[in-house]
Amino acid sequence: MVPHLITALTGPINELEQRILDSMPAIERWFRLEWMEHTPPFYTSVDIRNAGFKLAPVDTNLFPGGWNNLTKEMLPLAVQAAMAAIEKICPEARNLLIIPENHTRNTFYLSNVVQLQRIFNMAGLNVRVGSISPEIKKSTLIELPNGDTVTLEPVVRTKRRLGLKDFDPCTILLNNDLTAGAPGILEDIHEQYLLPPLHAGWSVRKKSTHFKNYEEVAKRFGKMLGIDPWLVNPMYSQCGEVDFAEGTGMDQLQTSVDALLTKVRRKYKEYGINEKPFVIVKANNGTYGMGIMTVRDAKELDAVNRKTRNKMAVIKDGQPVSEVIIQEGVLTQERVNDAVAEPVVYMMDRYVVGGFYRMHAERGVDENLNAPGASFVPLAFEHSTHMPQPGVRPGVSAPNRFYMYGVVARLAMLAASYELEATNPDAEVYD
Repeated sequence: MVPHLITALTGPINELEQRILDSMPAIERWFRLEWMEHTPPFYTSVDIRNAGFKLAPVDTNLFPGGWNNLTKEMLPLAVQAAMAAIEKICPEARNLLIIPENHTRNTFYLSNVVQLQRIFNMAGLNVRVGSISPEIKKSTLIELPNGDTVTLEPVVRTKRRLGLKDFDPCTILLNNDLTAGAPGILEDIHEQYLLPPLHAGWSVRKKSTHFKNYEEVAKRFGKMLGIDPWLVNPMYSQCGEVDFAEGTGMDQLQTSVDALLTKVRRKYKEYGINEKPFVIVKANNGTYGMGIMTVRDAKELDAVNRKTRNKMAVIKDGQPVSEVIIQEGVLTQERVNDAVAEPVVYMMDRYVVGGFYRMHAERGVDENLNAPGASFVPLAFEHSTHMPQPGVRPGVSAPNRFYMYGVVARLAMLAASYELEATNPDAEVYD
């Protein structure tokens, strides 16, 4: 089952698909050279939107929590990628400890932890799950609706190492995005590999930094392919000092929204696109689809009611929002029956291992599909992202579409790699 792309079979996206397919060897070589210079994040997921006239990443997550949405066919690729990643970082690794998010009652999320455990177990490691949640005081077995079980055990911290009572791991895999900051128990770990590093957490990361790096990557990619980088890059601007709860900083926000909408309108005019431009205002850090709103006209911000302001004022773990990023909204033109769908691509090390669609019957084409309580239905990609079909007319081949998604997702992953290098507190500085 492949979502139906409701676009004409001509237009910029098909030209982009043709360019990407024609340049496949050059693109793969370009990535290969980049990975010789830069370290990919340990694992990454990227939300992509296909508007039919542009294809762009709208969010990049360095602690992906939907591994359970991948199909059995994608598992071997994930296992091979995990082997490659571990071999590069710690070839003699024997024990791996997964540190999950603290919400232990979310069975969907725990199914993802089980899947990660399975992947790394098959990659040749003893894997256990250590919780940093204050609720977990003893070994706790949780049964999941699909028949799987997961055992959460309280972590034990000694002066130099982190582990469980009878389990000393050489590698610690974080599947917790640290929105509320890195807890002390995870700091000053120097003898074990902590993956991803603490500075990949949302207490350090900023979306504006990520998209600044992405803009750089997109420009170079566009130059290589001879295309306008806007076709793969969502424009953005940043707005600091906004307090939604108090209603301060709204004038500045309105000005920034208006300026970005004008830029988008200009691009739509250039390409003859008859859609109404919109922007997404979201917290500059954090994830879980919280602190996000769609704005089609700057005047709408005058009428933002108390309920919306309160919703925008905090993100996950009750963290207040003080800075926002305004991002060019990218429509999604993919449908499954009448449900709106957006692809999410999953990667480990430098490899695309698979992906799925988030599908939403209740949401509009210009709304965020990863909303809290989002009853999105995952639909696994039916084809590999590695097997394009050269010579097939653009716009009609699903494998070609998936290959294109894998390319754009890797561009976002490369931008995340640049971003992590720039924020690494232990980076060696050469004058």
